[in-house]
Amino acid sequence: MYVKTMIYMQDLARRFRDDEDGLALTEYLVLLGLLTATLIGAITAFGDGLETTWDAWTTWITANLGAPVTPQP
Repeated sequence: MYVKTMIYMQDLARRFRDDEDGLALTEYLVLLGLLTATLIGAITAFGDGLETTWDAWTTWITANLGAPVTPQP
């Protein structure tokens, strides 16, 4: 019984070590976290300027393309 358990545990450890799918997923999650943190930092740093630019784009699109204006509460 002990030998079977040890063989199973060694095989499980070998399969876990040789599996590279988890490593790729981890790399993508780290990259996603870095991109998210950068985006939040940029929005925090340039938020007021972005609001002004967004309002200018909204005004231009409404005036030039005839987009409907949504009433502000």
